[in-house]
Amino acid sequence: MPEKFNTSPICGIYPCGAGRYRGGMTDNPDATDAAPGEFTESLRRAIGERYLTYALSTIMHRALPDARDGLKPVHRRILYAMRELRLGSTGGFRKSAKISGDVMGNYHPHGDAAIYDAMARLAQDFNVRYPLVDGQGNFGNIDGDNPAASRYTEARMTAAAEALLDGLSEDAVDFRDNYDGTLTEPVVLPAAFPNLLANGSSGIAVGMATNIPPHNIAELVDACLLMIRKPDCPDDKLLDFVKGPDFPTGGVVVEDAQSMAETYRTGRGSFRLRAKWEVEDLGRGQWQIVVTEIPYQVPKSRLIEKIAEIVQSKKLPILADVRDESAEDVRLILEPRARSVDPQVLMNMLFRQTDLETRFAMNMNVLIDGRTPRVCSLKEVLRAFLDHRREVLLRRSRFRLGRIDHRLEVLEGFIVAFLNLDRVIEIIRYDDDPKAALMAQDWEAVPPRAATEADYQPPRPAPSGLSEVQAEAILNMRLRALRRLEEMELRRERDALADERRALLELLGDNGLQWRAIAAQLTETRRQFGRAHPRGERLTAFADAADTPDLPIEAMIDREPITVICSAMGWIRAMTGHIDLTRELKFKGGDGPRFAFHAETTDRLLLMGSTGRFYTIAASSLPGGRGMGEPVRLMVDLPNEAQIVDLRVHRPGGRLLVASSAGDGFVLPEDEAVAQTRTGRQVLNVRAPAVAALARPVRGDHVAVVGENRKVLVFALSDLPELGRGKGVRLQSYKDGGLSDATTFVLAEGLSWKDPAGRTRTETDLSDWIGKRASAGRMAPRGFPRDNRFT
Repeated sequence: MPEKFNTSPICGIYPCGAGRYRGGMTDNPDATDAAPGEFTESLRRAIGERYLTYALSTIMHRALPDARDGLKPVHRRILYAMRELRLGSTGGFRKSAKISGDVMGNYHPHGDAAIYDAMARLAQDFNVRYPLVDGQGNFGNIDGDNPAASRYTEARMTAAAEALLDGLSEDAVDFRDNYDGTLTEPVVLPAAFPNLLANGSSGIAVGMATNIPPHNIAELVDACLLMIRKPDCPDDKLLDFVKGPDFPTGGVVVEDAQSMAETYRTGRGSFRLRAKWEVEDLGRGQWQIVVTEIPYQVPKSRLIEKIAEIVQSKKLPILADVRDESAEDVRLILEPRARSVDPQVLMNMLFRQTDLETRFAMNMNVLIDGRTPRVCSLKEVLRAFLDHRREVLLRRSRFRLGRIDHRLEVLEGFIVAFLNLDRVIEIIRYDDDPKAALMAQDWEAVPPRAATEADYQPPRPAPSGLSEVQAEAILNMRLRALRRLEEMELRRERDALADERRALLELLGDNGLQWRAIAAQLTETRRQFGRAHPRGERLTAFADAADTPDLPIEAMIDREPITVICSAMGWIRAMTGHIDLTRELKFKGGDGPRFAFHAETTDRLLLMGSTGRFYTIAASSLPGGRGMGEPVRLMVDLPNEAQIVDLRVHRPGGRLLVASSAGDGFVLPEDEAVAQTRTGRQVLNVRAPAVAALARPVRGDHVAVVGENRKVLVFALSDLPELGRGKGVRLQSYKDGGLSDATTFVLAEGLSWKDPAGRTRTETDLSDWIGKRASAGRMAPRGFPRDNRFT
């Protein structure tokens, strides 16, 4: 059924051209009657048309840059407003609030905060390869701090911005009305260099996005010159000049050449970027790592926080400390745990765990002609820029040609006036309408220029009189110009303009001359922004990725003996050395001992929860034994309702007998229980009310099981399957109750347990209790512990 929409702006829904209105009604034949001021249409059509309008507006006017000047509308309007305010690179500064206010009021009807943020980014040399705004004040920093408020900062354009605007007053581009029709703004800027690639761009539109890295202007100009000489050159030839991205924060690109070539050919791909670092010798065998450049768009403060978190959590034991000694330049100090640490190994581990290595994903999605979004290759983007430069050259040449024609017409009038000076003075002095008299008078012909005058015929409305433009110029001429010397200057100026006019006509009619002129302009741009420019040299280097395999944790820390203590409430700690496990230890009030065993700092601990999930804890990451320790739930994601079933040292290659309270279990290879994350690994599947009951190391050839009913069953270990995960098989059957304990042993040596007096008792004749797996078993032998535990 059609839905009714109120056309009042209060409801927030507008027709957007969906239909024409007649007395409050749409001309849709399927529409129903509506009250005045309302219209009816299909909800699907209404939402579809409005969303399409929004999507197109976002794509074309907000998110995607123009391939010709590399700017989005907000950036283009900021630069144009600064030009109108005469904020040149050699002039004074103006308050940023004034600039953003003019942009908002005249050209960009959006929030001033968004405009100021866009302008501030153009001034940040750590975000923009060639800043377009020269900022004075706090415009943010590489740590990620925000700029100061617009009322506290000032700005003006840079030379790069002026190069983008050069020719704007010479009809180089089209202009359009601003949002309210009171002013005009350029559709695109002339752009003396390929700004899209030089400064890069990023944006998210509706259903598409763009992300383009910055490049070096000198390399881009060299590639453009190659395309001018060889328009059909293959894409890979451009990479002889464009080596790759050139990020403002430097760094080292470690992507292989083949991958980069494919990325530039398709317009999609990624670049692997690493921090630049070096080893600083401190003497006496001591050293430290100094990071001097960090990857692009990585806030330094957040990077340091991440590294500090790794140090504190001991995820990288070979790293002792990190500190920031940066001033204007980046200087991060990384201290190794010991002098024997390999610096390359340490950095490779940090590359994997932190933003010292990032990937910049390139998606060269641009408005190739100002209207059509398309993912372009490097060659297509440079071709769009060169075609734009040719159009700018032709428009500026035509504009200059028109100005020359006008000036030559005025000069012809001046020369006529000098040749007939007395008559001109007489007309001006005595005639009531001197302008009409000058135009109607027959004048002495101007002698042609000997060599080149015949090439030029100035436009004149009448063969015998002066044109209106000439007459007006003569009447506005100053008296001091009535000298013989001035006449000679006028003739020289006329001759020079005639030569320039002829050269422009040749340029407009010859494609070869046009491309040579563009090449000369690009060469001048390279001279201005190349090596002579403060940021002209390449900042980002290239290198092969010196990858090394991940080292086990044992290779990263010193091997020392410790004693692991875990309380009944789950507080864990590691005491230095192998202490006597029977000595009395301190615990929190209401807490007591639960697990205590000897280990080493290189060990990994396996913790089994009552949910059947195993967690892995590095022994080196345990808190020291001087205090009460820390809750184990801070180290792993063990649920609050889950209990700790077992805690032991991981034995690589070992096996565990795991079982649930329902009496189901299997043999688990210990390596399958090791988890790489805090969330652990699910091993034993249990269903409430059953819970995981035990995990015992496998030693021997038989299994002994005892239930809560004190019945004992012994069967061969080979009857149990070896699984990595699952519910397992039934160990022992029960009419009521469940499993109490289970163990493995060597049948020939007998089954041992401790009697109530603490003495070890061994039963070698187990024929009465040996049976089939999953049978009920028989009552425990005389002297078996009342708690139904084998150990």
